[in-house]
Amino acid sequence: MLYTPEQTAGFSTDSFRYLLANQTDHVLRLTLNRPEKKNALNPTLLNELAFALTYARYEKEVWIVVLAAAGDVFCAGMDLKSLSSGEPLDVTVPPPAGPVRLADLLADLHKPCLAQVRGSVYAGGFLLIAGCTYVVAADKVTFSLPEVKRGLFPFQVMASLLEIMPARTVLDLCLRARTLSAADARAVGLVTQLVPDEQVEKTVQELVIELKRHSPTAMQFGLQAYQQLKTIPPDQQQAYLYEQFQRIQQTADAQEGMAAFLEKRLPKWRGE
Repeated sequence: MLYTPEQTAGFSTDSFRYLLANQTDHVLRLTLNRPEKKNALNPTLLNELAFALTYARYEKEVWIVVLAAAGDVFCAGMDLKSLSSGEPLDVTVPPPAGPVRLADLLADLHKPCLAQVRGSVYAGGFLLIAGCTYVVAADKVTFSLPEVKRGLFPFQVMASLLEIMPARTVLDLCLRARTLSAADARAVGLVTQLVPDEQVEKTVQELVIELKRHSPTAMQFGLQAYQQLKTIPPDQQQAYLYEQFQRIQQTADAQEGMAAFLEKRLPKWRGE
């Protein structure tokens, strides 16, 4: 991991420059806040995202993460100018222990992550939405991978997209650099819900409320198993899943869930 639990323990007191963070009622809301640069990911913002997502993974009180963005562009991808010019790094969080890879951070989160997309998404911004569990987008936003027009190729984005859509669809997006409408993005699986702009935040909040009715521990076990299965040979997967079911039955949430079912009442989740 890029950070230890001890490093992220002071999360609430850290001051970010390009990321707004708010934690309320088990939900950590992270808002990209570099609208004057179309929320392009410079080294400082990347480190802040890495720190916040690692904190979310460790923190028991965080059950759900919401990713949003200020301005009219959700994310324009990597800030190539700052990366190539060696722009001075604003040290707002502890330095990570290695390179920041957004796809890995989101895969290792093991908690539902919702993207609230009210602006267009370009290039490396796809890493954020491809790594989310849900993507609620406004019906007028667009999505584009323009790298080949600049002599580059979206290697990491390609890998993330292969997790959620067919290979030929992914290759077409990467090779032709065409712009997808929100409806197109929904059709290929990049977006999970499509609504008018004024309903995006309300839809995300409704989804958060629905998810919070269920055991956070169960969801974390399930999301972790989903990622782990990718590394386990097929002939060993059922044994692994059986072991996970044995483990989850011993959790406080599982015991509370069964008790609530038998007593015909709503469960009171502890996230344990």
